Amino acid sequence: MPFNGLGLIGAIERALRENGYVEPTPVQQRVIPLVLEGRDVMARAQTGSGKSAGFVLPLLQLWSQRKGEGKAKIKALVLTPTRELTLQVAQAFETFGVFLPKLPKVVSIIGGERIGDQLYAVQQGCDIVVATSGRLIDVLSKKQMNLSHLEFLVLDEADKMLDLGFAEELDLILPQLPEKRQNLLFSATYPPKMQTIASRITQEAVEVAFASEAPTVQSIDQHVIEVDREKRGPLLRHLLENEPWEQVLVFMANKRAADNIAAKFRKYGFSAESFHGDLTQEERSATLDDFKQKRFRILFATDLVGRGLHVDDIDCVVNFDLPRSPADYIHRIGRTGRAGKSGTAISFIDHETQAHFKVIEKRAKIRLPRERVEGFELTGEAPVKTKGPAPVKGKKKSKKDRLREQARKEAEER
Repeated sequence: MPFNGLGLIGAIERALRENGYVEPTPVQQRVIPLVLEGRDVMARAQTGSGKSAGFVLPLLQLWSQRKGEGKAKIKALVLTPTRELTLQVAQAFETFGVFLPKLPKVVSIIGGERIGDQLYAVQQGCDIVVATSGRLIDVLSKKQMNLSHLEFLVLDEADKMLDLGFAEELDLILPQLPEKRQNLLFSATYPPKMQTIASRITQEAVEVAFASEAPTVQSIDQHVIEVDREKRGPLLRHLLENEPWEQVLVFMANKRAADNIAAKFRKYGFSAESFHGDLTQEERSATLDDFKQKRFRILFATDLVGRGLHVDDIDCVVNFDLPRSPADYIHRIGRTGRAGKSGTAISFIDHETQAHFKVIEKRAKIRLPRERVEGFELTGEAPVKTKGPAPVKGKKKSKKDRLREQARKEAEER
């Protein structure tokens, strides 16, 4: 079904054509008509399936048809887990609304920028707010944002927000919203806690799920290469010199590693930059814009870009360091092969990380052959596992403490 069969108005269809969008993804086919009908929606689908456009397009149309006279009032609130996704969604509203009779005023509310400037932008008149929940709460605490006219609430990448402590933040946000509103929840997964969150937001949502789809594997050529830890850098350079990849995203374990390897690759003549939470918001935005515009070839990044970020035509994703969880693996490799396009994903493993990757395979329901590249073969033998001493009660962090510590670290990168 083409976009013109979904009930979208001519101005939005024109914006789609101008930006090269021809056919909607399955998620968009299912969700857009429901949103236009005024239904609450809970949509679950794999990363790269076009969920964001599934709400941006119909919300623009509904806003355009209902907009009132006088100073703009906040009619739509979109919450996302990261600054980058916030800016990306805000840009999508502007891109697809460019031919509407009246342009919507869209304001992004994120950390890393002056809160006074964001408050001023809202007070000047605002139709759509796209925000990270933490900074939104900071703004709401100033008592200078009026959400009483809100008609639409959207949670994008809702499961990731849950990981970052969103359940507690929701207690501060919901009381400031009108009870009568249209609610849209979009996520790649729906863990049990998500059902609890969803029930607090809406009781009447239509569930749209594509659980039968194998997550991301259909359009991504996945490889696992066995290599000694110290040979990963030389192997990556070898691959970059011999493969026709134009845009490559490389995931690193931490900020320092991303900075160090990017500097090293530049010395070898590669155009490369690093991306992580220690950069200022201006630096983060500039780096991503340069990568999207293909001003450099390789982006070494932490998991800050593992969720929700859409960069067209990433040819290859490399797990230089393995992700902590199977879900993170799916979201990382989903940065390539988006919306049905083909892509390549490569993971480096050694003796010590073999077992962890087997867990990833089991949870992601995949099984990949181990490969070796001539001149970079894995050496030595796998270490023999020895049973450690019995744990001492009270000396080891609980699972809950470990999860809280992980959430705090990720929150620092937002």
